Amino acid sequence: MTCVESIDHGTVRELRLARPPVNALNPALCNDLSEAVAAAVNDNVQGLVLSGGPNVFSAGLDVPYLLTLGEDRAALQAAWESFFSAARALAQCPVPIAAAIVGHAPAGGCVLALCCDYRVMASGGFRIGLNETQVGLAAPEGVQQLLRRVVGRHRAERMLVAGELVDAERALALGLVDELVEIDNVANRARIWLQELLSLPRQPMLQTRAMSRADLVAALQPEQIQLPRFIDGWFAADTQAGLRALVAKLGK
Repeated sequence: MTCVESIDHGTVRELRLARPPVNALNPALCNDLSEAVAAAVNDNVQGLVLSGGPNVFSAGLDVPYLLTLGEDRAALQAAWESFFSAARALAQCPVPIAAAIVGHAPAGGCVLALCCDYRVMASGGFRIGLNETQVGLAAPEGVQQLLRRVVGRHRAERMLVAGELVDAERALALGLVDELVEIDNVANRARIWLQELLSLPRQPMLQTRAMSRADLVAALQPEQIQLPRFIDGWFAADTQAGLRALVAKLGK
């Protein structure tokens, strides 16, 4: 059973994360997302909507699963690589992608949204951001670059160091998301934005898009992620303590 549902809306295809209850990003979901993006390109889809929900776009990496891997460094690295492969699939996709953020999008959920061209978020009390330091992790340089390119270097520094999650209204003010709408209209509004973009002369739009997003693609290359160094940090005592405290909190 796939963890990503594909729903066609004319020339636009919606890829809906479908791993209840919170779309935690395990290898199965990440691999399914990579494959779904590739399939859409092969089917000559002109644009994609990446959606999740309800109430949680994606809660980020599946930390309880990752902790079950214990000291198996190879398995842990493979799990993280599946996530970054999914992020690269979105970043490198040759057609535009709008994120329909129907709910919270912390950590890995925020990374996936940042890999999209445009972000429509549900208004209200939902939160988004890279909160890695809150759970004992240091976001790789490439991930930090994703935030800098949309909110600026100084604001990104403040948010990253504090592991700050901001509410939807603050996210809009910072430029972290592009638009807020009522929760029931998020996916529809993302499709409308895509259709407006797709009405432009196609090749000039796609060429300009590719040039404009070259820094995004570069940020997610392995040399900017340095996954072995990130895995080293995963096993640090304070990181493990933070991760286990998070799992204990989730279990309550």
